[in-house]
Amino acid sequence: MKLKRLISPSAVLPKKINQGIIHMSKNHDAELGFWRKYVFSTDHKVIGIQYGLTALCFLLFGFALILVMRWQLAFPGEPIPWLGKLLGEGRAAGGVMLPEFYNELGAMHGTIMVFLGVVPLVVGAFGNIVMPLQIGAPDMAFPKLNMASYWVFLLGGITMIFSFFMPGGAASSGWTSYPPLANLATVGQTVWILGMVFLITSSLLGAINVIVTIFQLRAEGMTFMRLPFFVWSQLVTAFLLVLAFPPLEAAGILQLLDRVIGTSFFMPSGLVVSGEPLDISGGGSVLLWQHLFWFLGHPEVYVMILPGMGIVAEILANNTRKPLWGYRTMVYSIVFLGFVSFIVWAHHMFLTGMGTALSGFFQATTMIISVPSVIILTAFCISLWGGSIRFNTPMLFALAFIPMFAIGGLTGLPLGIAMTDIYLHDTYYVIGHFHYVVAPSLIFAIFGGIYYWFPKFTGRKLNEFLGKLHFWPSLFFMNCVFMPMFAQGLAGMSRRLYDGGETYAFLEPVIALNKMISYSAWALAAVQVIFIINFLWSLFQGEKVTSDNPWDSTTLEWQTPTPPPHGNFLTLPVVCRGPYEYSVPGASKDYSPQNEK
Repeated sequence: MKLKRLISPSAVLPKKINQGIIHMSKNHDAELGFWRKYVFSTDHKVIGIQYGLTALCFLLFGFALILVMRWQLAFPGEPIPWLGKLLGEGRAAGGVMLPEFYNELGAMHGTIMVFLGVVPLVVGAFGNIVMPLQIGAPDMAFPKLNMASYWVFLLGGITMIFSFFMPGGAASSGWTSYPPLANLATVGQTVWILGMVFLITSSLLGAINVIVTIFQLRAEGMTFMRLPFFVWSQLVTAFLLVLAFPPLEAAGILQLLDRVIGTSFFMPSGLVVSGEPLDISGGGSVLLWQHLFWFLGHPEVYVMILPGMGIVAEILANNTRKPLWGYRTMVYSIVFLGFVSFIVWAHHMFLTGMGTALSGFFQATTMIISVPSVIILTAFCISLWGGSIRFNTPMLFALAFIPMFAIGGLTGLPLGIAMTDIYLHDTYYVIGHFHYVVAPSLIFAIFGGIYYWFPKFTGRKLNEFLGKLHFWPSLFFMNCVFMPMFAQGLAGMSRRLYDGGETYAFLEPVIALNKMISYSAWALAAVQVIFIINFLWSLFQGEKVTSDNPWDSTTLEWQTPTPPPHGNFLTLPVVCRGPYEYSVPGASKDYSPQNEK
């Protein structure tokens, strides 16, 4: 029997099934103790909250690492105030950051922000909390597997952080872990690889769960073309994870073998380090690692950005009070984008000496993959036209996503052309481009999602005044941090200069921008304190919502009690219409919930 039939209202004895769900919801808290209810929970909402809070902590820690790095870039050779002496002589001699520690911070910042912060937030947190509710499911298809995915993720995160305390420090070969440097690094690199294996395993468990849940546990009437766009984004993202992560996990294990037992999968022969030839079997290929890494690395960008697009779509439709323009076209675009993301990875490798024919192929696919993204952004913009827009805090963050992602996408086009990439590769231009995709745009989408769905799961709203006070300075300082990097990159400033380019005369015109960027980064960090205060204060003292659907939304997550009980729905929903029926002519109100007959 299919899993779907076990919970479908069309199955045998639907009345008894509904009564069972009600009974399960009422007695769940009494049956489970504290540890099973809040710690080792199998409820998708609790697991999603665990993912969210843990990832936010990692995100804050990863952000703190770059704040320390920015001191070295703005004031190279000067002692770090307050923190310098605490770091110890092995990391900051006399309070001045050592180059080795700078490399550690750079490698761990990238790793933590991507694999421990952003991806667990958009997939593990929002995917777990919101997606099952939006499809009318009582839980994920495999609740225990879901719980395991979180604990494996936490184990991987702790392993990563623990590498800071290893002899020689944490991983220092960049977040890409390129060999042979990564094979020759300190023991912290070994711990980094182990952490990555745990994180990849966690993502694979979660992705399989998402795919099965969407295919098998949709409510009656919830056809694929009635799925909210957020659910489509999670489905495509899950397929990307399932298909792209295994090659990197295999590569990580092979690199671990290179480091631990002396194999040479990625170690070529003839290497000389500090004047001494290395005694290795040889025959390995450093380019093999790059192919395996970037085969994940480029789909990984869309693993992050697609759920962000899904969040923005929900907020825009709700706050324009009109349907998303071109919903079907957006769905086809996101599916096509997921497919093409697997055939663009080598545009990260133009400098490896690939032939002109192969370069031409990856240039073409890179230009092609921009088309579906442009279609989705265009649909967002057209959806705003003629809307009765509510400029609340979630909407402000969603609106900011559009130009920020557009800047990130447009600045990526020169990097997808071999001729211009040869000059811009590994400069601050790349830093600016990548961060516009994942920082101002994706982080804003995440904040918008938190402000939007917070009332559903707490029964309280985040403070609107503090929310807008959080948004406007964040928008300003985000651009002050990343926009100057384009100028630095065009001037030729390398992204890996420990002294920020002080020793290069040709960089003198753009050196002063390092201080501006650093001051802006520190100010941006200070602004986030407003969000933390708002979050914690509203959790206990915020304005209580007066209904289960405070935003007057149409999707199913707003048709449950607040907060949703175990099992989510008191009566299994039957879907009668699409996800965005706002302002329907002749309707008694300006929104028609999906389960309303």
